[in-house]
Amino acid sequence: MVRIVGVDIPDDKRGEIALTHVYGIGRNLAKKILDSTKVGNKKVREWTPNDFQLIHSFITNNLKVEGDLRSEVRLNIKNLVDIRCYRGVRHSLGLPVRGQKTKNNCRTRKGKRKTVANKKKVTK
Repeated sequence: MVRIVGVDIPDDKRGEIALTHVYGIGRNLAKKILDSTKVGNKKVREWTPNDFQLIHSFITNNLKVEGDLRSEVRLNIKNLVDIRCYRGVRHSLGLPVRGQKTKNNCRTRKGKRKTVANKKKVTK
């Protein structure tokens, strides 16, 4: 296993897939990284130490990944909550933020169902 930007990269996967283990790097960005560094989409165990150095330097110089990106996203959400905009209120209530309906779905955001008991009818 190799570490790039503090993340273990699996040896048995191709470079394009292995780089997606880093937070902030998806498939398209991984392709661009491999193309710009001229490493190619070969398995990670076939990379040379020079390839590791090229990829590591490209990521650290050009991209915001892992801890920096996570803290930036957290600060953006905190800013939305602080200014009490609609999206911030939805974040603070734990409801969907992007306009989805909430009557039937959105169990992922709302959590497990909370059953509310019915009132019993009064018998005479």
